[in-house]
Parts: sequence; C-alpha cells; structure tokens
Amino acid sequence: MRTVELGARKKRIRKNIQIGLLAAVALTGVVLAAAVAPSLPGALAKLPSLQRAKLKYQYKTALMRLAAQGFVTFEKREGKLYARITDAGHKKLEFELEKVKLDLSKKRRWNGRWRVVIFDVPERRRKIRDRLRILMQEIGFVRLQDSVWVFPYDCEEFIALLKAELKIGSAVLYMVVEEIENDKHLREHFGLK
Repeated sequence: MRTVELGARKKRIRKNIQIGLLAAVALTGVVLAAAVAPSLPGALAKLPSLQRAKLKYQYKTALMRLAAQGFVTFEKREGKLYARITDAGHKKLEFELEKVKLDLSKKRRWNGRWRVVIFDVPERRRKIRDRLRILMQEIGFVRLQDSVWVFPYDCEEFIALLKAELKIGSAVLYMVVEEIENDKHLREHFGLK
C-alpha cells in the first residue's frame, strides 16, 4: 500500500516540476537549458551537493520529457542550448492554469447555480471519452449519469479548453442551471449551504 502512495507522490512531483519549467520557459520566452543543469540560481548553491545534483537531474530530465512531448524545443545559439516553448506547450500551460483557477474558485462563495456538462462521444472515440471523464473527475465534477457531470462553480473556460484539447467541440455541452431536483447530496458533497 505504501508503494502506491509513493508512486502517486512521485508522479505529482514530476508533473509539478514539468509545469513549473514550462511556465518558466513561457514567461521568459527562452531559457538557457544549461542553467537547468550546471548552474542553478544561488539559492540552490546552499543545498548539500547530493541534493543539488539530484535537483539538477530532475530539472534536466523534466525538460527532456517536455521536449519529447512536443511542449519545448531546443535551439543552439552562441554555443549554448536554449529551450523555447512551442504552441502545444502554450496550450498545455493554459490548460494547467485553468485547472488551478478552478481549484481556487472552490474557495469562493457559491452563486446558487450549477454548471452541468453533458457529452455524447461515440464508441469509436472511447479513449477520448475516458480521458474526458478522468479529467472531469480530477477537477472535482460529480457524475449524475454516465455522461452528465455537475460542478458548482464557473468552469466555462476550462471546458472550452478541454473541448479544444480533446477535439470534441460539438460532442460536449456546457449549461448553467438554476436548480437541480434533489440536489441535497450534491450540496453536501461540495460543502455548500
């Protein structure tokens, strides 16, 4: 049991490092790839050499994973290797930032309206349908029926990005609903009044 928790924790950390690096590349436009390995900022210099080496390795492998996924490309200038974010990287970063915004919206006051997402993805695109369900569950949506999911906060931008990323625009509908019959279990689940 403990190994499952450790594996899940490692995946979360790896993903957070990748998103952090992607954000750094996006914000600065270009990041010196060598800065990820040989010389990290001064704060890292205070770490013991074993931890510093481990962190350098993590950042370097995370950058390589991002490149393998097509989110970052490398270019050589004046003998130095630089990382540049791609269009796919921008989309991935935007998607991840929307997920963070949704998490933050859970801390706001509920306006009494339910956000309902329904979809009808054909069987031939089962993998995409399953990915959609997994993402919605990760965000915190509650399943009312197989293809009907509910969330109490505004998530229109996230759903639009999700539709674009999975290329299922016409198969997904987003609704704002004033009232759902017998919604007591939903209110309890989300901790709403």
